[in-house]
Amino acid sequence: MRMLKKYGFHPLIFDYFIGASGGPKWFVLTGLDRVLFPQYFDNRGGQIQVIGSSAGAFRAACVVQRDPLAAINRLAKNYANTVYSAKPTSQEITQKAKALLKDMLGEHGQEDVLVNPRFKAHIITARCRGLVSGRGKLSQLSGLALSAAANALHRRHLQRSFVRTIFSAPESKLLVSDPYAIETDRVELGYNNIKDSLLASGSIPMVLDGVSDIVGAPRGVYRDGGIIDYHFDLAFGPHKGLVLYPHFYPRPVTGWFDKALKKRLVHSSSYDSVVMIVPSASFVEKLPYQKIPDRKDFETMSPAQRIPYWETVISESDRLGDFFMEQTEQDTIMDHVAPLPFECF
Repeated sequence: MRMLKKYGFHPLIFDYFIGASGGPKWFVLTGLDRVLFPQYFDNRGGQIQVIGSSAGAFRAACVVQRDPLAAINRLAKNYANTVYSAKPTSQEITQKAKALLKDMLGEHGQEDVLVNPRFKAHIITARCRGLVSGRGKLSQLSGLALSAAANALHRRHLQRSFVRTIFSAPESKLLVSDPYAIETDRVELGYNNIKDSLLASGSIPMVLDGVSDIVGAPRGVYRDGGIIDYHFDLAFGPHKGLVLYPHFYPRPVTGWFDKALKKRLVHSSSYDSVVMIVPSASFVEKLPYQKIPDRKDFETMSPAQRIPYWETVISESDRLGDFFMEQTEQDTIMDHVAPLPFECF
């Protein structure tokens, strides 16, 4: 708040941008992504580290492309129109995810991820240990149950089953400070591992197939980055700038297994420099079904019901982007800035 009051809500004060896991929840933020990189950050010099897990990693791969708006639109359109069979296997869902990634990256996307001098992508995945690395559903289910129990005792126990692995664009600097000191590997992105790291970052256990032995990374099976870093409890460096965090909820959840652990709060050290942009409750109430999309919609809605609903949310989200740009251009956005509305450790 002190930095915002001193320097104003100016793009130069942000050195980091983060995108959380959450699958189709992202649709409510599409309108913000459509303006932040093509417009708001357009004239900003220097690097911005763009960090994402799962759907947030897909967004990172979009916004670092030479035409971020086109990439965001491809991702939103194709994801919203994805249709599965009545009882899809993990192989079917994985193949649809690969097709989505191929279209999202387009002709130049892989090159853009590697050579963009200003916006540097960082893709978070989880390398599996023990039962969760198995391909069978029984092995994965048993491993997840043990991981959830261990995590309930202490979040640091997650590293018995998972190692955070961050795939980073060349010529970028990113320091990650984890209050739980979970083991973390770092790998450089290249042409031979971009698609695999992105697919792994969104590979939900028992839903998609894990990705084995990614080039340049330690051998093993890689799965959804949100398992460890669902909504993030991390601080970033080495630069002292702020973190811009468009998020669908007003309260972040640390890891995938922490959704039911209401007493597990994020650390204040992780959010001292974070500026969150969150849709208001009144905005959400005006959406169809008075909620933002989620993966359960695949199960509870027919494609004929779900796809128009999701497309409406994407369209309505443009109002958030328009409002943000209007307020920043008129220099009135500080009228809407308030302290974070959740408790921290």
